[in-house]
Order: sequence, then structure tokens, then C-alpha cells
Amino acid sequence: MNTTPLLTWSENDTPRSALWRSDQVLPKQVVLADDTMTADTAFRLACAGTGLLWRSDFQNARQLLQALVRRIDKPKKVRTKKQDPNAPVIPGAAFHTHRQAQAQRTRILSQVLIELDGDYGIALRRAPDVKAACTQAFGPANGQSSVISLRSLQGVIGAFEWRKNGVEVPAMGEALRIYPHYAVFSPVRGEYVALVANAPLPEAFKTHPVAFDIGVGTGVLSAVLARRGATQVVGTDMSERALACALDNLQRLGLQNQVQLLQTDLFPPGQAAVVVCNPPWLPARPTSLLEQAVYDEGSQMLQGFLKNLPTHLCEGGEGWLILSDLAEHLGLRTRETLLGWIADAGLKVLGRTDVKPVHAKAQDATDPLHAARSAEVTSLWRLGVAD
Repeated sequence: MNTTPLLTWSENDTPRSALWRSDQVLPKQVVLADDTMTADTAFRLACAGTGLLWRSDFQNARQLLQALVRRIDKPKKVRTKKQDPNAPVIPGAAFHTHRQAQAQRTRILSQVLIELDGDYGIALRRAPDVKAACTQAFGPANGQSSVISLRSLQGVIGAFEWRKNGVEVPAMGEALRIYPHYAVFSPVRGEYVALVANAPLPEAFKTHPVAFDIGVGTGVLSAVLARRGATQVVGTDMSERALACALDNLQRLGLQNQVQLLQTDLFPPGQAAVVVCNPPWLPARPTSLLEQAVYDEGSQMLQGFLKNLPTHLCEGGEGWLILSDLAEHLGLRTRETLLGWIADAGLKVLGRTDVKPVHAKAQDATDPLHAARSAEVTSLWRLGVAD
């Protein structure tokens, strides 16, 4: 049964419909747009939640999208209010304001729409061939037309290139190339992979060389654990896309016989000497498939991992929690809260290794969250069962 929603509109006095391929909500209404529509008109309609189904030259649709970006990013005159020194400090206020602005930006830019034919072709002049990219993202074409936002289509094309070329992840002194799939988070921040590659293995690993990778994603950490000597790695994930991506990467690396993949929430049955988890780092609601790797509403995955970890560690085993402290700098979670969750789960901290991230945003002074990003530290927490 196909649960993909339908987008409906009228064209030449004829009702039309097509599959809706977007993480964004359906537009309130849809109008046809072409080169005769001004950027100002398009911006006004997009702000009102009206979808603009493009019917002219494809490259001009890209130019319209850029024009919308310029209008969104145009500096606005803001009246500064005198701050009350006695006003309460709202935790995470800057982050939530930034998230609201980003959500509004995404909603507006997602109103420029492109129709895909039943074979993923685009019947517009100067349109690129996106059939292979869409097949990788959505599966084989089924002969039914669909509509996708131009912004999402650009993401599909970008994911196709990532998957074709791969991402080089330096680990264990040897380049490890990973091939992310569409809607599976790419390991572009290699510092956390290096933490897993270099953390001291517990003594229990010598006699019980089994490891669990909770939230396997692309499979990069499972590959690292297998290369470090784990005779059996069990990688778990709820996402079918992630499991398919991990299998692809493990087969490319020749590690598929060492790693078992399981679709389940958090833990597989049994115990391991090393249990690795790299949960989403920020406690906020995700708004897309890709954001599920970044935002964990209510820290549900983090708390679930800690709460259930003790029963899945063999004697002398360790849980390796990979976590950024960005949430702490943003006022979304305190260090005391994290330590409290660890203690409440019957765990103790055996050690911690820290590393400073080197991604571009950490150096970008124009980023609204620069103060927090520049202070960010990524850590591998080694956890054991408390006495």
C-alpha cells in the first residue's frame, strides 16, 4: 500500500495529481509558474505557503530559487528593545530563534516545485537527467508522475554525487572511504570516528570480542570496530535506508561477514564487550529524514541508551558514548543533567577523551550560533557498570 501523499492542482481547467516527494508539508495551494512571474510575486506567494509548479526553463527555476534566497537573506531593520536586566534568562533562546528562522527559510524555498515524469524524467527545457539519482533515492520508477521541491531535488542530486564519490574518513592510519545514501547522515565530521579508532579497548574484549553499534547509520563505526579486531559486530538501526547503506559500505570493505545488521530500536539481544552509540547531539524535534541524525527530541535515544546499557555489557565491558557538548553551550542541556542520567542508569564514568571539531561552522564568526560552536568539544565517554 502506497502511503505517499498526493499533490493536487488544476492545469488547463483539468484536475491533476501526482505523488508528493518531500519532507515538507503539502503546500496550501498550487499555482503554475513560469518566466513571466516576477521574483517579488514568487516570494509573496511562497511566504503565504503557495506552491509554485514550474513550467518553464529548468535553469530559470534555479535562478528564481536564488532570487528567493537573496530576499530571505536581505538584512531586516530590527527595532532593538531595551533589555530588562531582571528578566529571566530563557535556556536555548538563541538556538530556538535560529531554528525558527531556518524552518521558515526552508518552508519558503521549498515552494518552488518540479514535476517528475513516471520514469523520473523532467519535461522542461535544459533540465538535467536525474533518473539515476531519483532511482537511488526513491527506488525504481513506477510509471506515476510525482512532484518534488527544487530544493529537495538538489539534495537528491547532491546525495547521488556523495554516494558515487564517497567520503574519505581517515581512521587507524588508513583512509576509510564511506559511501552515504540519500537521507543517511554522512560522516563528514571525522573527529568522532577517530575517537572510536583510538579509544583503549577493555580487557574484556580479549576474551569476548563482540561489539554493538547502536544507530549504525552508514556503518562507519561498525567498520572501525571490525577492523580493530571484533570478531562479531551487531549494528542496529530503525531506518531501512541506514541499514541498506551500512550493508553497501560493509560489502565494499569486505567486512559483511563480521557485521550483522538488525532493524530494531537501540539494542540487539545479548551482551558485548564494547557498545558504541553516537546519538543525535541536540535535543530538538527533527523536521526531515536527515535531521533525525542531528536532533533527538527530549534526548530519547540518549536516555534510552544509558538506561538499557548495563544489561547489555558483559563483565568488564564498556559503553562508548560519543557526544558533543554543543547542547550545553546552547543552553539545551546541562552537564549535571547528563551526569545524573549516567548515575541513575547504574553507570560510572571510566574515562573521557575530548577533541575539538574542525568543521567550517566552528570558524565562521557570522554564524548565529558561533559562540557555542567555537566552544564545542566532542567527547567519547567510557562508561562501565557502577559497583
